[in-house]
Amino acid sequence: MLDIKFMRENPKLVEAAMVQLGTADAPVAEALALDAQRRQVLQKVEALRAQRRAVSKKIGRTKDPVEQQALIESTRLAGDHLTALEMELRQIESQFRDAMLRIPNLPDPGVPVGKDEHENVVVKQWGEPREFDFTVLPHWEIGEALDILDIRRGVKLAGSRFYVLKGAGSHLQRALINWMIDIHVQEHGYTEVWPPVLVRSETLVGTGNLPKFAENLYHDAEEDLWLVPTAEVPVTNLYRDEILPPGSLPIYHVAYTPCFRREKAAAGKDTRGIKRVHQFDKVEMVKFVEPEKSGEELMRLLDDAEDIARRLELPYRVVQMCTGDLSFTAAIKYDVELWAPGAGEWLEVSSVSNFKDFQARRANIRYRPAVGQPPRFVHTLNGSGLALPRVMIAILENYQQRDGSVVVPQVLRPYMGGLDVIR
Repeated sequence: MLDIKFMRENPKLVEAAMVQLGTADAPVAEALALDAQRRQVLQKVEALRAQRRAVSKKIGRTKDPVEQQALIESTRLAGDHLTALEMELRQIESQFRDAMLRIPNLPDPGVPVGKDEHENVVVKQWGEPREFDFTVLPHWEIGEALDILDIRRGVKLAGSRFYVLKGAGSHLQRALINWMIDIHVQEHGYTEVWPPVLVRSETLVGTGNLPKFAENLYHDAEEDLWLVPTAEVPVTNLYRDEILPPGSLPIYHVAYTPCFRREKAAAGKDTRGIKRVHQFDKVEMVKFVEPEKSGEELMRLLDDAEDIARRLELPYRVVQMCTGDLSFTAAIKYDVELWAPGAGEWLEVSSVSNFKDFQARRANIRYRPAVGQPPRFVHTLNGSGLALPRVMIAILENYQQRDGSVVVPQVLRPYMGGLDVIR
């Protein structure tokens, strides 16, 4: 959520940012109009409350019964008027909050201006794509031939965009998750958490998934519980409505969860293989930091995601999102993409974002810089470290051999019981 004081003082700047983001229809003008209306009604409410308090005191000091009765009647009438105004204020505040929740974050000044993903900027590339002396296969053919991936039976169980991992495929998935968690905890300084994967509505509001993206989420209406689209949601909300004490920042968390998303926006796209599915596994890194340090923390977070790709010895590139391809919540965002030679494309395995105080305002996450000082909103950041199954795709396609086998990356072999080749 944006700072309404900043919006009041810089309406043209905010409107210009919405145009750059491709969200010119964001309800900025509506929010500002409701804010002005809200403050006008609030002034009336506060004036009427003060008037009632003054009259109530006067009633106690008045000896004349006739005058006293007149004062009582005026207090009753004022009370009726106050009740009506308070109801009006609640309605306006509800409309104001709804409008504010639908306005995206402002892009950082360092974000390149562009219309869509075609104007994103490749800022880095690591490793050279492998040259093969045989015809490379896509991961769905490799996995099925090795009997470690069963898409047909996944569809039978749950419908399109589901799959089953078997044998060494299941083992490789577990190995990746455990290894990535261990690296982030033991070497990158994160504290592991194991959060719920069902959360309340306000938890998704806090991270910006609701109300805008409700149609892409799975919802149990009876209990009002939602399946998480990423561990970012529960982990960020661990400190919702809290004031963190002096000296507690920075906080780094890492979590593994299954993730659930309805791929409605991708209907008919990427239907082969396991690139775009409704349920997938992901390791997520989340940071809570002081505002002055969030820029450097973003670069460290990006390097933590890259480090996983480097250790797996998979060619990757880093792409900075332009304004037209920023997420709803991010002020600045980088994607880490692995090369998949069988599919012939770069696959996003991590989006590393700095949200600044956008999520913290929605979730009311604050910290006290020092004893006696007023609380401030934290800055939140997150990035996948990394997301599966796209890492699985990259491993199968980059490490495939002429005979159809797949070499296990060196760093994963201790987590695979010493297995070096999947045959």
